[in-house]
Amino acid sequence: MRRILSMLKLNTLRNQMLLGFLAVMLIILTFVGGITFHSVSTLLKNNAEKHIQQTAIQANGRLESVLEQINSLTTLVSTNDYIQQLLLRDIEGHPATFTERQALPSIINLVQIYTDGIKSVELYNKDGVRLYPLDGSTLRDKVPEDWIEMATRKEGSLVWFGIDPLDSTSLVAIRQISLIDRHFTTGGYLLIRSDRDKFALKDSLSGEGDGETVLLLAPDGQFITSNDDTISQKTAAKLVEESENQNVSIGKRSFIVVKQRSSVTGWTLLILTPVNVITKGISVLRTTIVVSALIGTLLFTVLSFFLSILITRPVFRLIKAMRSTRLGILKPIENVSSTMEIQELNYSYNKMVDNINELIQLVYEKELSRSHTELKALQAQINPHFLFNTLDVLYWSLLDRDEDQLAEYVVAMSDLFRYTITGSSKGGWVKLQDEMEHVKRYLLIMKMRFEDRLEWEIEAPSEFSNVELPRLLLQPLVENAVLHGVESKIESGWIKLTVAGDEEWVTITVEDDGMGMDEEMLRSLVEGLDSGKVSSSKDSGVGIANVHRRLQLFFSRENEQGAVMTIDSQKGQGTRINIKIPVRGDKMP
Repeated sequence: MRRILSMLKLNTLRNQMLLGFLAVMLIILTFVGGITFHSVSTLLKNNAEKHIQQTAIQANGRLESVLEQINSLTTLVSTNDYIQQLLLRDIEGHPATFTERQALPSIINLVQIYTDGIKSVELYNKDGVRLYPLDGSTLRDKVPEDWIEMATRKEGSLVWFGIDPLDSTSLVAIRQISLIDRHFTTGGYLLIRSDRDKFALKDSLSGEGDGETVLLLAPDGQFITSNDDTISQKTAAKLVEESENQNVSIGKRSFIVVKQRSSVTGWTLLILTPVNVITKGISVLRTTIVVSALIGTLLFTVLSFFLSILITRPVFRLIKAMRSTRLGILKPIENVSSTMEIQELNYSYNKMVDNINELIQLVYEKELSRSHTELKALQAQINPHFLFNTLDVLYWSLLDRDEDQLAEYVVAMSDLFRYTITGSSKGGWVKLQDEMEHVKRYLLIMKMRFEDRLEWEIEAPSEFSNVELPRLLLQPLVENAVLHGVESKIESGWIKLTVAGDEEWVTITVEDDGMGMDEEMLRSLVEGLDSGKVSSSKDSGVGIANVHRRLQLFFSRENEQGAVMTIDSQKGQGTRINIKIPVRGDKMP
């Protein structure tokens, strides 16, 4: 869970490197992908537009070739000698006879014979009277007057006007017949009707598939042909008015418009190709770019993650080692990184650890030496004090004891002194049962002095017999209880020593029923013990101060729970001293 939370933090070196790599990768991919997509889409559109433009030119060329063929055939008809002479006589006032007019089909029908899609070819004289076919109708009944005038202005050129006003399935063209022998004056007119379906563009011209719209418009904006009924004539005329090819939107659809104007007819060919048809390849490119970007991002993320781990792992290992120093563990780390900077960092840290460990060892040895010196001084303080009290007891015993009792006390005193003198040769630690035996010998000697005024009791379960504690730790407390709890009373007094505890702690209680202390005296004693300012006078409790100091020396190691001594006393009700020591407390070396 901690590892997950650490990975979620953005301010770690690894995550910052990972996010930085990803940001750079995404910026590059977005930039390159955008440029590539825009370039390719523009290239596709330009190529498609050029292709459609070329197609429009070719389609217009095919259309013009058909129209040129019609123009050539109608030129042959208009320049035919028979027709020229027939129209010339008509101008001179000699209209063509019925017999002369019957000879016209063989000449005029050449246009229909050699050109597919021609419905009819009609011949009119200068006044617009029809000479062929033989029905007597006029040209002005067939087409508007302005069409005739335009054909006249063209001076013999074939003029295509658009849809026949009388037949929407036909397209109309008019040609003026100029009389060669009369200085090319107007001699008559040819009216050509062509099948409108002949010009229908139903299939795709550009090969772009479905959706392509092909429009052929006359100069007046009329549809010659269209394969899309959804585009209005007004819209088509507006597109023709635009001078350049462009992208237009019609409804909800976007088109690329390509137009080509015929120099022969003046008609305009419009090809409207949907943008989505042209750019259908771009969707594949877009998908390819997106998929490539996703795969690239995934691979880059994985590689960046492992790269960041490779770079930051030695740093995290160093951080972990430095965190362990908070617990007092100073260990060097291995130089396993191939990066020069990390190696230098690890080397500097290892040198620092070595120097700190050397300083710690030096300080520890000095402190240990000081502790030994202070411990010996404390023990030396106990021995004369105890010797003085014991000799005082022996003095009073010699006054009224027999020799057997004196011998018993002398042996007890001898054992007591032997226990005291040999203490420093074994490191200052003894078992609880040995300390209890020493206390019993001391109480036996004190019993010789106070006789019935002293009662004592010891409760020490056998399971605590092997618990180790500093030598002469309990005897000063018992001595203090005798001097301040029994000696200060006229009546008899008692002393009780109790041992209790569990697998981790042992509590030793020394209590008496002496005069006790008031709150002020007790507080002064406790504060003096904590500050180390208790004097060595009899009333100040030199034994208690000595024991308290020794507990600090023996059980005050760093990162270990030390021993605890508490004092509870009330005026007139006695004093209780509790010592709580760990069962497995370290020994002083």
